[in-house]
Amino acid sequence: MRLILFRLIGILEIAGGFYGVVAALRRLLPLGSPHESVVALIALALFGFVLVAGVLLIDNSERGVRMSRWAQLLQLPLIATPIFSYALHSGAFVNVYATLQFATRLGIDWHVGSQGFLLAAGGPAVSRLGINLLALLSWLVLKLR
Repeated sequence: MRLILFRLIGILEIAGGFYGVVAALRRLLPLGSPHESVVALIALALFGFVLVAGVLLIDNSERGVRMSRWAQLLQLPLIATPIFSYALHSGAFVNVYATLQFATRLGIDWHVGSQGFLLAAGGPAVSRLGINLLALLSWLVLKLR
């Protein structure tokens, strides 16, 4: 069972990491503003890290397990505030979040076969904080082996 779960996590990391690297390269190559280039380089580094972690995890390497734990921790938070925004997902996500308005509202969002990266010094007018439950579950599987 452990091997099946590790392989599933590795496959999601490889697929999302590869797709993320390609998307980051597409953002990076038409050299735009320095800010956009820096964000694209950070995305390229993060998705490259996730891709390597997935390959090493599929290879059943202890280093791959450690790297995959870090990769899952990087995907855990979902922060979208008017001051700062950060989100990362590679392969799939199940986000549970709270929209912070006059009345707090809980929500859930999910997608499989995708990648995404958001890093900004600003964000939406309505704040949203949450966690990626799939990343948390994957981290626990990798930690409690």
